[in-house]
Amino acid sequence: MRETIYAPAGLVGRTALTVLRLSGPRTGEMVAALAGGLPAPRVASLRSLRDAAGRVLDRALVLWFPGPRSYTGEDCAELHLHGGGAVFHAVSEALTALGARPAEAGEFTRRAVLEGKLDLLEAEATLDLIEAETDTQRAQALRHLSGEMSGVAEAWRASLLRLLAHQEALIDFPDEDLPPEVDAALRDGIAALRGDFARALAEGARGEKLRSGVTIAIVGAPNAGKSTLLNALCRRDIAIVSPIAGTTRDVLEARIVLEGVPVTLLDTAGLRDTVDPIEAEGVRRARARLQEADMVLALSEDGAWPDVSDGSVMLHVRTKSDVSSAAVGADVAISAVSGAGMTELLTALSLHVRNLAGVSAAPTLTRARHRAVLLAAEAQLEAAEHAEWPELRGEHLRQAMRDIGRLTGMVDTEEVLGSIFGEFCIGK
Repeated sequence: MRETIYAPAGLVGRTALTVLRLSGPRTGEMVAALAGGLPAPRVASLRSLRDAAGRVLDRALVLWFPGPRSYTGEDCAELHLHGGGAVFHAVSEALTALGARPAEAGEFTRRAVLEGKLDLLEAEATLDLIEAETDTQRAQALRHLSGEMSGVAEAWRASLLRLLAHQEALIDFPDEDLPPEVDAALRDGIAALRGDFARALAEGARGEKLRSGVTIAIVGAPNAGKSTLLNALCRRDIAIVSPIAGTTRDVLEARIVLEGVPVTLLDTAGLRDTVDPIEAEGVRRARARLQEADMVLALSEDGAWPDVSDGSVMLHVRTKSDVSSAAVGADVAISAVSGAGMTELLTALSLHVRNLAGVSAAPTLTRARHRAVLLAAEAQLEAAEHAEWPELRGEHLRQAMRDIGRLTGMVDTEEVLGSIFGEFCIGK
């Protein structure tokens, strides 16, 4: 029998309320023991909670959610306790004495997946919603939680199921006079699905960036105005600004939001050759972080742009436009001190961030796991296109369907036979 678990649904401490959740087969028994009986399902009831010795632990609201109509699909309950560590620990000890145990990280949602209340994509979206920093991230997480991406994955799996059914029919029933168009349609279907996967992978890069955020490195020679620009973008003093070259020795990070996307700005040490071992280490760290950045702001006041071409999106920014001459090749000219050109810079940054992590009209992949699964399925489709033997092509299609099933955690190859007889009038 699965154990009954409990955990706080939020912080424990000096708060107005602490919600303690239970799930498992003995939930009803334990709540009845604590509260002197079970309340009506899904109706809040004010009860005195008592331990085995009859001591009152708290006056709390009790809610009872009998399975399967609950978050986990099991019998569940919520105890809305008064805030405070003493109350929570006293009720926890009483539950432990009754045979419950503290839940492990994510165990409630894991049980919801096992009971079919959520699939893996929706479970991951639950965490994304909790961790959302911006309204745009929240909207993306809610779309996944509502099953939009799960619907796309299921449509892919259904397409693969039909293709596999056609392939199995060609293999197992060669004497049934199946129309010759079936083989051509099968190959066209594989090619079309590969195209869907390719588009999803391309768009998924934006979904991943929206979820995790975009990193922008600010680079340039010493005294190019990197720290001044960081402070201006953040609208507060974060970095020390000094006319002394080499003031910034380590990578300084700051967070802002552009286009609803979290952006991490990296203020780096001035890029130059130096014999100072501390400054040299700062330059080394700056170049290392550049490799991780999604975008680079290359700063210069005289057109001597830093050599940091690493494939990232690059924006050349002429700084100190109020005191220096024009820099050849600049995308935008600014003065972070006077504010000149800052509106144009923010507009350019917003455009690039939107391109890197903009919200898509269609549901998108949001995690490296999703990308890995879809790449594996795409590789199987490519192999199916080039397979010489029908049996081998069928195996590649079958593996691609398993891979897509891993997106949601639901794979059922037993449906293949039913699909064959459902689509073809074989043996009539």
